Amino acid sequence: MTTAAGLADDLKTWIAPSRTAVLVIDIQVDFASPEGALGAYVDMAVVQPAVAAAERLVETARATGVPVVFVGLFTTPETDSASWKERMRRRGGDPDNESALCREGEVGSEFFGPRPLPGERVVKKTRYSGFGGTDLDARLKALGVDTLIAAGLTTECCVDSTVRDAFSLDYHVFVAADACAAYEADIHAASLKVMELNSAILTDTAAIAAAWSV
Repeated sequence: MTTAAGLADDLKTWIAPSRTAVLVIDIQVDFASPEGALGAYVDMAVVQPAVAAAERLVETARATGVPVVFVGLFTTPETDSASWKERMRRRGGDPDNESALCREGEVGSEFFGPRPLPGERVVKKTRYSGFGGTDLDARLKALGVDTLIAAGLTTECCVDSTVRDAFSLDYHVFVAADACAAYEADIHAASLKVMELNSAILTDTAAIAAAWSV
């Protein structure tokens, strides 16, 4: 049986700073702030612990020399998905008269909580996965990393989609479970369980900090 100490030693190797990057996914005003587009419908208090944990993770990564990549949704009318809009219509919505999320150049698309420093990498996406139609894979390959730690919003949507694609691209994927959130606790828990079953190893920010300590 593997002991807790053994797992901690393994984690030091598995997420060694020389091979690892942190992905901060979609922690943006529209998804995380009470002042954002979803704040009128969702109690954003539920995601604030994850936002705070993601801030700690980013600070620890920077102090350790681990690259941080901010992945965000940045939309325009030209990039809006026809299939997404039609799906909304078929479900009884009215996408033509509802505010779009994370419009490029507007406050809703700004990062919230952890924010990129000058020179840090930002990947702009228009779909759920950070790899869909972006150069994220190329940027990570250029960094020489083979291991990713994912954090962000929401667990079951853009985090899950990005994690699945990362695993399919042969990255070793870890999810900082306390630095991710969904708007409903049961959805968050179920999504973590599915990712752990299929594509990632779950950990948390405390264990990551310990693995990166000298």
